[in-house]
Amino acid sequence: MSAAIIANLEKMIGGPRDGALLRYSLGNELLKAGEPAAAAVRFREAIEKDANYSAAWKLLGKALAEAGDLPAALAAYQQGTTIAEARGDIQAAKEMTVFARRLEKTISSDQSPPG
Repeated sequence: MSAAIIANLEKMIGGPRDGALLRYSLGNELLKAGEPAAAAVRFREAIEKDANYSAAWKLLGKALAEAGDLPAALAAYQQGTTIAEARGDIQAAKEMTVFARRLEKTISSDQSPPG
C-alpha cells in the first residue's frame, strides 16, 4: 500500500500541488515504509519550502534518529522546538523537547568512556 502512495506522491513533485505539505506527506510515507534516510531528504525539502513547519521538523528529527544520525536528529529537534515555540505550537515544542532530551542522554552515554 505504501509503495503506491509513495509513487503517487512522487509523481506530484514539480507540479502545481508541490509544496511543503506534499514533501512532508511523502517523507511521512517513506518513514512508514522503513526508509528513514529518504524520508529525511523529503522533510528537509518541506522545511526549505516552509521553515516554520513544526511537524516537518519533528519528523525530520525522528527520521534522522532512525537513520542513525543522532547529532543531526538532536539539532533538528532543537531547531524545531525553537520554531514551534515561536509559532505557539506548544504541543509540538513539548514533544520535540522530550525527544531531544532522550537523544542527549543516548549521545552522552554512547560517548562515555568504558567503565
